[in-house]
Parts: sequence; structure tokens; C-alpha cells
Amino acid sequence: MTPRALDRGSIAFLIVVAIVAIVIPILNLATSESSPLHVPTYLVSLFGKYVCFALLALSIDLIWGYCGILSLGHGAFFALGGYAMGMYLMRQIGGRGVYGNPLLPDFMVFLNWKELPLAWWGFSSFPYAMLMVLLVPGVLALVFGWFAFRSRVTGVYFSIITQAMTFALMLAFFRNDFGFGGNNGLTDFKDILGFNVQSDGTRAALFAVSCLALAAGYVVCRVLVTSKFGMVLVAIRDAEARARFLGYRVESYKLAVFVISACMAGVAGALYVPQVGIINPGEFSPANSIEAVIWVAVGGRGTLIGAVIGALLVNYAKTTFTSGALAPYWLFLLGGLFVGVTLWLPRGIVGTISHWRARRPAAAAQTAETTEPETSETPAVGEAPKPAAAE
Repeated sequence: MTPRALDRGSIAFLIVVAIVAIVIPILNLATSESSPLHVPTYLVSLFGKYVCFALLALSIDLIWGYCGILSLGHGAFFALGGYAMGMYLMRQIGGRGVYGNPLLPDFMVFLNWKELPLAWWGFSSFPYAMLMVLLVPGVLALVFGWFAFRSRVTGVYFSIITQAMTFALMLAFFRNDFGFGGNNGLTDFKDILGFNVQSDGTRAALFAVSCLALAAGYVVCRVLVTSKFGMVLVAIRDAEARARFLGYRVESYKLAVFVISACMAGVAGALYVPQVGIINPGEFSPANSIEAVIWVAVGGRGTLIGAVIGALLVNYAKTTFTSGALAPYWLFLLGGLFVGVTLWLPRGIVGTISHWRARRPAAAAQTAETTEPETSETPAVGEAPKPAAAE
């Protein structure tokens, strides 16, 4: 870890995440439902979903805020990680499904599948499933990024093809013969590591693990962006042609950070699925990826903490406004928020605050210089100047 990877702000952020990871489960499990301090289980799951979204936003900020790669398809990596976890959870159901088949999930029995597809082999093992959570999004990002960066696709063109990628995956996963549940997706989960996924204790543990993953993801990002690797990423963001002229293999740097970001999004999706209880092709929707970019823009790209704050604020607003009279207009509010941030708050919330704090000492110093009284003595009218002191 580089010496300056964790500054005061980073340490404070990690402390807050650790406190939340401990306090929320305690208030859920150790307090009675009649207590004003009690946190209901549904709120624990809701907060856990927010934390997963924060990790997704962190992965986008790593490539967009520090390398200038605007991906409008990161929802694909999030959904693939979710499907890998969902496949493990489906295999844990065993003979407790509706049709009582100990090997095939219910949707396969319904569609008259005779044997388990090759893609599902190994998902009865938790370590194998966790490996796939990282490997599947990582390999897709590696292959996709290798072709894109090697062809020097940048800017809006890269954003468009990432959006096309996630849309193509959404269409594929909607097909029943694709082997992943079709339109209904994967649901009706029972256990995770032998624990009832619906119990209060399991949900509290999943929330704590999600917070731990967010803290770990933040540390990884801080180590990367404060290292020489991160300095090269910033150079590529600000002047890609100049970085290439100086001898840096720009494509390799972009590909490496793109794969790391995709793996982080996959972990976020894997933690998301057991807390919401379902994963379906709707998670591949390009609108979800665009919404995640809005989170980062609102919080402040290139700040890491801002991406987390933006994800939490926007999703809290979404939960609030989609359940009342403003529910039909939520998408208009979200679009207006993005336009407003772009026009009047281009640095985002955290970025703007950091910019103001950085300007205050300079402004104070400039004010002091302009108001400082003259120290040199000027002779009065008709008075001879004083002789200089002898050296």
C-alpha cells in the first residue's frame, strides 16, 4: 500500500462504514420491535441494496473519474455477478422446489429439460460460484476491452458499444432456451451456506458483508489511484495522445483498470441478489447502467467517496419518490437531476466541496496581500530621503 493511499478523509470514511456495518445489525437483532431504536429487517435489506449500488458506483468512478472511460454497460457486469450467485442459490434448493427435482431447477423441469446444462456444473460449490462471480465479468471485460481498446475506440463511441453489449445480453437472457430462467430469471432462494436466506440473522450478515466489500473496494481503488499506475491513468484521461507519445502502453493500462472495475461490479451484483431475492434479465437494461453513471456524476466523479454518496442519495430519493404521487414522474426527475448537475454542479457534490476548500487558503492569502499596509517609509513632500544604512 502506498504511504498516501489512505488520507484522513479515507480513514474517516472507512470508520463510518465499519460503524454502520456493526450498528445496523445490532439495532436489528438485539433490540425489540417496540423499541424506537429498532431497525426492521426490510430496512436492513434495503440498506444492503444501497451498499451494493455504492460498490457498483465505485467501480464506475474508477474507470470514468480517473481514466476517462465512460461505460454505459457496467450493469452487464453487475448482472453477470448476480446470475453467478443466483445459480449457486438455485442449486442449493435441491429437492425443495415446486417439482421436487433434486438436480434441475424448477424452470428447467417446467421446460422439460432432461439434464443440467454444462454452464450450471460446479455451481453447487460456493467457492466455485465465487470464482465465477469474478471470472465471468472479468473475462467478458477482458475480451470486450481488448478489441475495443486495441481498435482505439474512445469517447462516445466506446459508451455506445458498451450500451449495445448490455442490451444484447439482455435479449439473450430473455430467451427460455438460453438456460437461465428466461423472463422470470432466478428466484425462490432458500439457503446460502446452509443458512436460511430469509432469516433476520442472515440478512444482517449479508448487510455487514456488503459493507465490508464496499470498504475493501474503496481501499483497492485508493491504492490504485494514488500509485504510479493511477498517475498514468490520470495522464491518459487528460492527454491520451501525449501519454502514448511518452511510451506508455495506453491500451494495456485501460484494459487492466477496465477488468478490475468489471470484477468489482460483479461482486456488487453477487451481494445484491440474496438480499433482494431475485435476478432477472431486467438487470441488464441499459437504463440501469445510465442510472449508475448519474450516481457518480451527482456525487462527484474522480473522488471515490463522492460516487458512494451519490449512489446512496439518488437511490434513497428513488425509494422515496417512486412510492408516492411523484412516482410516474421519477424518470423525469432523474433526468432533470442529471442535466442540472451537468450545468450547475459539474464537479458533483463532493468535488465541488473539495474545490471550495482548496480555493479558501488561496483566496485568504490573496486577500491578505491586498489589505496588507505598506511597510516602506516614503519621505514627506520637501523632505530629503533618509540615507541607507551602512553595511
